[in-house]
Amino acid sequence: MVIAVCPAKVQVVPAQTPDLLVVGLGAVGCATLMHAAGRGARVLGIDRHLPPHHHGSTHGESRITRLAVGEGADYVPLVRRSHQLWRELEDASGESLYHACGGLLLANGDGDSPMHGQASFFDQTVRIARDHRIVHQCLDAREIATRWPQFQLRGHERGYFEPEAGYLRPEACVSVQLAEAQRRGAQIRSGERLQRWRVDQRGLQVETDRASYRPGAAVLAVGAWLPGLLGDCGAGTRVPPMKVTRQVLHWFAAEKPAEYAQEHFPIFIWCWGSAPGQVYYGFPDLGGGVKVATEHDAPCDPELIERRVNTAESAALHAVHVAGRLRGVSDRVLRTATCLYTELPGARFWIDRQESSGPIIASACSGHGFKHSAAIGEALAEWGLAGSRPDLLAPFANGPRLG
Repeated sequence: MVIAVCPAKVQVVPAQTPDLLVVGLGAVGCATLMHAAGRGARVLGIDRHLPPHHHGSTHGESRITRLAVGEGADYVPLVRRSHQLWRELEDASGESLYHACGGLLLANGDGDSPMHGQASFFDQTVRIARDHRIVHQCLDAREIATRWPQFQLRGHERGYFEPEAGYLRPEACVSVQLAEAQRRGAQIRSGERLQRWRVDQRGLQVETDRASYRPGAAVLAVGAWLPGLLGDCGAGTRVPPMKVTRQVLHWFAAEKPAEYAQEHFPIFIWCWGSAPGQVYYGFPDLGGGVKVATEHDAPCDPELIERRVNTAESAALHAVHVAGRLRGVSDRVLRTATCLYTELPGARFWIDRQESSGPIIASACSGHGFKHSAAIGEALAEWGLAGSRPDLLAPFANGPRLG
């Protein structure tokens, strides 16, 4: 789907006063914009690029979604509501966004499964599924190998399978929500960069390289650019312990692609060892190879990120994680991409407000935010326009207050 985004004018325009200004139109921002416009508000969304784009965290063909979120039970209401919203968007737009091909989590039978700040990601996933009555199955290595012979197991693995898990199409999700936001009356400007904001006697003022705004409220969903903006927004500002990391996605050729089609193969997360970093994840072959990746924790500057993926990176990923674990997936690289994570300790989210009249900060989704973004955006629209924080977002005010 192609959306019509109005480009920003070159000259500085006079101060404007939307009811809600949304800065950053990735996963969270586009959902916020759409839901705010649906409430009849005067809404303006801006982005420094032309969304959907590959510069941030909202791209790469597919994103995992799963109900039993091993990062913690606080996330379950978000992803449950998001699944409902994705289906509603599909019905309204005719676009295919959410594919419930099933999701498999694998771990050693007798060891830890460290991931996203959890010592035993596997055990916590199972516990959350049971506590929240999420449909699932616990499988042993024999059962896993029988159902999915694509996995080359050692015989001691245990599995958690969730039928409602699957993947989302990030570029399509963004396009559909922005198109719907415009249909509901929202304005969108691309090529416009946030510079600063301040609160004075008149309220909130937001300045970009194109304009000065006096919105009723603002939501900042700028992802990897948030730490730099917070560092520039005034003396004495305390910045949460965020870091931005460069992540690399790889698509490898399968000898028999049909065996990895979504009809026969789930999304998966495989904690194959008990040490940090001994985990990777992957997707069915959607026509361009089997997509796999692990997670890197080296900090990077989003302005200076190396977008090119060298052959050594792909070779190392295949040798360490894929070889001997995914049957028939060769080391022939069909495609690569990079994206950015903005992370907090423990893979927590940070959704909070700067001062009573300041902007709502909605970023630092720690590499697992896309699945929750539809519900986060709906709640942020309510918060920005009604003025009170929805209960759904209360657990994520975990960063230090600013100001």
